[in-house]
Amino acid sequence: MKLLLTSAGIKNPSIHGALVDLLVKPIADSNALCIPTAAYGSSYSTPAGPWRFISGRSDQPMTELGWKSVGVLELTALPSVGSDRWVQWVRETDALLVNGGDALYLCHWMRESGLADLLQSLHDSVWVGFSAGSMVLTPRIGEDFVGWKPPNGSDEALGVVDFSIFPHLDHPDLPENTMVEAERWSAGLPSPAYAIDDETAIKVVDDTVELISEGHWKLFTPRQLASQSG
Repeated sequence: MKLLLTSAGIKNPSIHGALVDLLVKPIADSNALCIPTAAYGSSYSTPAGPWRFISGRSDQPMTELGWKSVGVLELTALPSVGSDRWVQWVRETDALLVNGGDALYLCHWMRESGLADLLQSLHDSVWVGFSAGSMVLTPRIGEDFVGWKPPNGSDEALGVVDFSIFPHLDHPDLPENTMVEAERWSAGLPSPAYAIDDETAIKVVDDTVELISEGHWKLFTPRQLASQSG
């Protein structure tokens, strides 16, 4: 599966261009499924949040990009639907648009629903995540981002990629999301970690990782040395 891991959606022309490059077809000819699930696990979310995401009225552009069609894939419902129905929906879609919220809650329901097991077989599909929708694919999210606690009490996520993500770097509404805090957060992780602002995305195709940015970002190594930045 091809990945576009963002902090806050398709926020600028560079990230939009990266999405176009990843898709097999133009956006206007592509079908998308949006996944609002992560928002329900967040203590900061209200019922209006998933609605804004689904309807394309949030500050994180995802569903309003001009897709041929957009459907809703609510992961908590899938175990009661049966895989004989929803797996085909996923296989036929061009992009999965994944909401922010609580990464571990999303991780739990990706496993419970069976979506996590399906990802590696979706070779031409594009996963477009923002915030928790990006963090869920990392090995660990770090204790700072643990809200909803999974049954095993761990901060482990799906590990589709081999790096962690600190989103919303230097966001004006999140004064705690500084580069200093990102470096402290990364010190507790055994893998590389990216701190990215809302104008930055991480594009992953096979084993190739590319930073797409009109803002700033930094990569921390496990030994706490900032090896790259932009």
